[in-house]
Amino acid sequence: MASQAKRVRVGTALLAPLWAVQLVTSAKSFLDNPIIGSRRFNAYGLHLARVRLAAALCAWRRRRLARHVRPEWREAFERDGFVAIHDVLPPGEFAALRAAILSYQGPAREMRQGDAITRRMAIDPAMLAAIPALRALLARKDLVALFHFVASFRTTPLHYIQTIVTRDGGNEPDPQEALHADSFHSSLKAWLFLNPVAEDEGPFTYVRGSHRFTPERLAWERRRSLADPQAIDRLSARGSPRVSSEDLAAMKLGPAEPLAVPENTLVVADTVGFHARGASARGGERVEIWSYARRNPFLPWLGGDLLSLPGIAERRVNWLWALRDRWETGIGQPWRSVGIRRAVADAVAARDTP
Repeated sequence: MASQAKRVRVGTALLAPLWAVQLVTSAKSFLDNPIIGSRRFNAYGLHLARVRLAAALCAWRRRRLARHVRPEWREAFERDGFVAIHDVLPPGEFAALRAAILSYQGPAREMRQGDAITRRMAIDPAMLAAIPALRALLARKDLVALFHFVASFRTTPLHYIQTIVTRDGGNEPDPQEALHADSFHSSLKAWLFLNPVAEDEGPFTYVRGSHRFTPERLAWERRRSLADPQAIDRLSARGSPRVSSEDLAAMKLGPAEPLAVPENTLVVADTVGFHARGASARGGERVEIWSYARRNPFLPWLGGDLLSLPGIAERRVNWLWALRDRWETGIGQPWRSVGIRRAVADAVAARDTP
């Protein structure tokens, strides 16, 4: 017992510098970092200080990026925390792009969460070469400016073709259907829906205005930082807090609203706001161009992201997957290779291709 206690003390001493450094990164787990999860430190305001500083730097960066964004998009985002843009492409261009994406075959990965399966295909050099219209879309200056503004950095998001297969027979509920924030700081997620999504078909759901750190939101952040991380649900303890209707009322926020959207709609959101995947009344496949960007929230500059350079940016997804494959034992790899696939079942792709 004495030798085991000694090993624990030595391990703690060796890891303490790493835990301390993580305080100025996007690290968010109250379980994996005992400093971040320390109820004593958080009673003195550690978590709240990280939240406040991250929010202040995000606002500083966004003020410098705002002039490049269409005014109506900027106003909608600042009011609601997301922007929904209908008819992103002219109908003919959208139909051709959709057909090309649904017909494309490439390496795919899948992950099951509860009764839903998420399939992703990296938008990599091979896909961009095969679908030039996709490259042109992702390089559009107005969309790039919007992505930068919401992410609060001049950074290139990771881009995927994503398929959500709902009601696939899993025994557990889909954790994405629980209303939550992704982290303690702002980040970007975007969905360009390739097919219409009804209210009962697993739509994107968001609490309008929940991206703002009001006094009520800050009070909630403090309360959650004082909870015992061993006594709450695992995802909340790891830094993606779940929120109840009572919590929303205490923060003076309205209920979550499902976004039923037609095809050719782009939704760009700050996922520090409370959001979820809506419930699905029946099985189905939702296909979208899915984009994601999250940087260290404490960086006091706009750019400097070497991984966003052309030639590198479009290769990052495959590098990340390969890295997690190589070090699966240590860092885990939830995304399992399923070989060469289409975004949807072959029969559906063939039906939707002109």
